[in-house]
Amino acid sequence: MKPIVPTRSALAIMVTVLAAVVTPGLAVHAQAVPELVFDPTWPKDLPQLWKMGGVTGLALDRDDNVWVYNRPNDLTNIELHAELTPPLAVCCVRAPSMIHIDRAGKVIGSFDAPQGHGMDVDRDGFVYLGQDTVRKYDPRTGRVVAEVARTPEREDGGPVGLPTATDRKPGQGGRGPVAAFLPQPARDQAELAAQAAKRAAFRAKYPPGTPMIVGTLEEIRIVEGDNEMYVADNYLGGRVLVFDLDTLAFKRGWGAYGKPLAEISVDDADHTYRPNGPMPPEFVGHLTINVSRDGLVYAADRNANRIHVTTKQGRFITEWVLAPATGVGGSTGGIALSPDPEQRLLYISDLTNNRIWFLNRADGRLVGQMGRMGENGGQFFGLHMIAVDSQGNVYTGEVFQGERVQRFVPAESPKGRQLRQLPDTP
Repeated sequence: MKPIVPTRSALAIMVTVLAAVVTPGLAVHAQAVPELVFDPTWPKDLPQLWKMGGVTGLALDRDDNVWVYNRPNDLTNIELHAELTPPLAVCCVRAPSMIHIDRAGKVIGSFDAPQGHGMDVDRDGFVYLGQDTVRKYDPRTGRVVAEVARTPEREDGGPVGLPTATDRKPGQGGRGPVAAFLPQPARDQAELAAQAAKRAAFRAKYPPGTPMIVGTLEEIRIVEGDNEMYVADNYLGGRVLVFDLDTLAFKRGWGAYGKPLAEISVDDADHTYRPNGPMPPEFVGHLTINVSRDGLVYAADRNANRIHVTTKQGRFITEWVLAPATGVGGSTGGIALSPDPEQRLLYISDLTNNRIWFLNRADGRLVGQMGRMGENGGQFFGLHMIAVDSQGNVYTGEVFQGERVQRFVPAESPKGRQLRQLPDTP
């Protein structure tokens, strides 16, 4: 399996990479997986001197157009010279946090909303964004039309509620997308003890069974056939919560291994994982979800390198472990399903290893992989989000220094066949 991956420039010579290279310690079972070709023509240049920040949400509308949720505040001063008056350079300015891109790669809409994590879009085009709660936006106006109930405070003491004004100053960016991941100064024991006491008090006030959003959001998935919305709240390592799509009222939820919300442990030791260690009894962190057509819920606990499979009612079925030696940010990130009627494959985006893993959905076996860390087109630097359209085109979104969206098309599609000819073109 040899997807063709050109360099970042659309005019550069295309090169071939293997889509199923065995990683040491990972057995890959022989089975057909999609052969994908990097498409350097998508997206087109962003308009109005925009520069995108890290991508924290990807969703397809009913026409297979792509919504991209990004973090403009990831940009630093040197990327924002065109915001100054007078400009100090010809580029750039912060892009809106929400960008709508059609199948040809052209921007067809946008609006600026507070930054967050996770998103989806319903059949009527309303956009649901994960912020300190889930908010439903009218994309034509960028206004909030509904939101899910949440606690009036957060465990980390962060702000709650929709910001009334932006504190952005022209030409002044932030510390950049990796500052929070750099080593932090050590804290003394008194500070750590005070933080632990504050955390315990918060958890006593808002126990695990609290039927509303308590943390911030990781992922949102809408299942319109059931008129429901699945939400991954990051409180206590992650909780799967289900809400009515019309009223946004809470319906049900569960934790790791399908346990009832009220039984989730508040002990941090139960939410801890070490590479190649035993699986913890609770979710560890950065929980993402997706729901298959046949009614199975896939919850990827990234920081524990695993995926839990349950029914829509939360009954636990099985656990799959992927690249268990992975540390730092873990291996099991975003989840997409193949577009065939049986949805026989899961596509997993891996932030740490910068791979797309292909799993057989029937049994969780690893059947292939593609990608590597790098800055060329078709490579990944902070592979974060993944989505697959009805034609099998795969869309990816990157954080860290990636800060971009890319598209990979099936090799046997008309576009794929054209792209495959380029290496032989003098």
